[in-house]
Amino acid sequence: MSNMGLLRLEGIVTHFPAKGAMFYSETGALVTGKTIHAVDGVDLSLDRNTTLGIVGESGCGKTTLARTILLLIKPTSGRLYFEGREITNLSYADLAKIRPNLQMIFQDPFSSLDPRMRAKDVIAEPLTVVTNDREKVKKRVLEVFEQVGLHADQLNRFPNEFSGGQRQRIAIARALATRPKLVILDEPTSALDASIQAQILNLLLEIQEEYKVSYLFISHNVGVVRHMSDRIAVMYLGKVVEEGPVGDLMSKPRHPYTAALISSIPKPNPKARGEMAEIRGETPSPINPPSGCRYHTRCPFATNLCSDKEPQLQELESGHHVACHYPLET
Repeated sequence: MSNMGLLRLEGIVTHFPAKGAMFYSETGALVTGKTIHAVDGVDLSLDRNTTLGIVGESGCGKTTLARTILLLIKPTSGRLYFEGREITNLSYADLAKIRPNLQMIFQDPFSSLDPRMRAKDVIAEPLTVVTNDREKVKKRVLEVFEQVGLHADQLNRFPNEFSGGQRQRIAIARALATRPKLVILDEPTSALDASIQAQILNLLLEIQEEYKVSYLFISHNVGVVRHMSDRIAVMYLGKVVEEGPVGDLMSKPRHPYTAALISSIPKPNPKARGEMAEIRGETPSPINPPSGCRYHTRCPFATNLCSDKEPQLQELESGHHVACHYPLET
């Protein structure tokens, strides 16, 4: 993968102690006091003014990865680079200087906004880190408020006076206020009505075009990620199993898990649905991940090699990487 670009992750691992957790091992013994393998060795890169989609089932580590990139959670190991500079172990003061360039839009607009703050103050809060000029802050708040499709006469309202879609617009305005270079979007439309989702997605595309901002777009919805992304990374149980350009990955998936996710996308024409690839069984626990390939317990093509040896992420075609001993033929 390219070493150039806006953001680069090298071997990012984020583990948590699982206090009180217990499970039965393969030998039948009861095991306690284990570790949650939330993110387990992720290498990714993101170029300027592009979107990298991260897709996978709930619990695969997508949100933990996002919070690790922002250093809201410190990685257990690995390195993070932003604009070519390693930021993994920056001091609090140095990290505060680059924070305006790294923003996040959370999944739930109902819980991500302080109910006691007026809309104008929600958006102004991150700006106070950048400048003490009240007039500049006031001007920027109004500017970004209107850019997301809201009106100046709504600035003094509290979050409970807005609809869900409007609250997410406020959250977008807050993230854009500091003119960031990278915005991480964690399931930004999943809590909204279907009729509002398209509006928000189109707004995000318009904003990207205007601000030349890069997005890390996280979702379990493959169809939405396809619409928004230039490249897609597929995560399964803390690892990236496939990554590549959106066109190649969607039309020629090489990992069985990716193929199954893509086949599950709803199609408007029932006759065009074809046969859906099945994802068998339950997702294993991140406390006790399977040996070898983590997908082998659910994969229809798995052999003894898959359970014995972990496949490495390798480039099969230009820019298209897959971690599978038996990649699907194109």
